[in-house]
Amino acid sequence: MDAVTLSKDEYERYSRHIILPEVGLEGQKKLKAAKVLCIGTGGLGSPLLLYLAAAGVGRIGIVDFDVVDASNLQRQIIHGTSWVGKPKIQSAKQRILDINPYCQVDLYETRLTSANALDIIAPYDIVVDGTDNFPTRYLVNDACVLLGKPNVYGSIFRFEGQATVFNYQDGPNYRDLYPDPPPPGMVPSCAEGGVLGVLPGVIGTIQATETIKIILGQGTTLSGRLLLYDALNMKFRELKLRPNPVRPVIEKLIDYEQFCGIPQAQQATVDVPEITVQELKEILDRHTGEYVLVDVRNPNEYAIASIPGAILVPLPEIEQGPGVEKIRSLAAGHKLIVHCKAGGRSAKAVKILKQAGIEGVNVKGGILAWSEEIDPSVPRY
Repeated sequence: MDAVTLSKDEYERYSRHIILPEVGLEGQKKLKAAKVLCIGTGGLGSPLLLYLAAAGVGRIGIVDFDVVDASNLQRQIIHGTSWVGKPKIQSAKQRILDINPYCQVDLYETRLTSANALDIIAPYDIVVDGTDNFPTRYLVNDACVLLGKPNVYGSIFRFEGQATVFNYQDGPNYRDLYPDPPPPGMVPSCAEGGVLGVLPGVIGTIQATETIKIILGQGTTLSGRLLLYDALNMKFRELKLRPNPVRPVIEKLIDYEQFCGIPQAQQATVDVPEITVQELKEILDRHTGEYVLVDVRNPNEYAIASIPGAILVPLPEIEQGPGVEKIRSLAAGHKLIVHCKAGGRSAKAVKILKQAGIEGVNVKGGILAWSEEIDPSVPRY
């Protein structure tokens, strides 16, 4: 650490760290010398980046290709209203440098892929996974295994979160926890299932804590332990994780979309018949009674916004059976039209219904397209 020096301002800035025996001057120099890569600047990445910057991590890399959306602001606290519609990584960089101008911020405004992951990750000491999809989680894990980098993991959904450290000091990696990905669509996204706004603040801060401990070489990390957090009941519990001695050896990066079944799931809905929201409006304007419109979103989504005349039959009811018979009754003597938020869940419903002998068409783009193209007064969420 001799090559790393702190300025007079930095001594003052980090004084509450430096007076901790477990950190001290040498520990603060370790933080300044550290290089950390954060994948994603969303719910988890927001508190993580804020605290890494405040702690004095000298070099922070950010990978993200998304723009700030108004629906992000309920939980992605690194972004502000003035940044809606603009790149998240630019928003994050400005906020980081406002917190700590001594940080070097590297930006990778791109999707992380098998083609670029090794090159992007290689210069960094630690990788922190703030992503929200299975293909990228497996990609980050495998790249970290190949490069020998610790992978600080977190995930969130609704009121529950998880955190651990993978691939550290011969500990387990992500494939020991999830050897195989779940079928596409089985685990709803936060956009479909929702998330308590403060939940990623807790999990992201835990990820930041683990990252700082690894840099300092202090304490006991979560390697080998999966921390589970239930925000609704304010409970923490742990599960032990161990490396699987018979797990397949990771030798190279693969096609993770294919591995997680994404193309197959998309292909399965290719043959689902669709109509546009303009065609739906023409049908509804005719008031012929020839059609029945079914909304397969959740009741709380229906309460936010609905298309006039739509009858709510949530997708879980259709998947479990009772909803199929309800729609069979509704569709008797009518032509069936099905919609959801963006078209994915309704396409799945149309496919399930077809297998039950009920023909229907999907509304392309769902109620979001209806709001954007037909009725702007319908709230977007």
